[in-house]
Amino acid sequence: MPEVANYHQKLTSRIIPIVQKLFKRNSLYLVKLNQQEMIEMLVDLFGKFTPEEMQEIQDDDLTDRINSILVLEAVSGTLNDLTPEQIAIFDASVEGK
Repeated sequence: MPEVANYHQKLTSRIIPIVQKLFKRNSLYLVKLNQQEMIEMLVDLFGKFTPEEMQEIQDDDLTDRINSILVLEAVSGTLNDLTPEQIAIFDASVEGK
């Protein structure tokens, strides 16, 4: 078990600075996402990879992957924030009206 905890800590240490940097660059993340929750979710997600697989992922590639996940998380609830009028406008534009 100590190996699992050690891997979890290494993964956390690698993900935290990337998430912090991305949050500083994108105000949408600051408004829509909880940074600590995103770190925990990402550590769980990337924890499914073996240590060897994670070692193969370069930092810039990992940053791109994390950014893509954060974008998806940030915009996934956006439609819930719209008023009924805004939803009607959105639906009309999607339907091409």
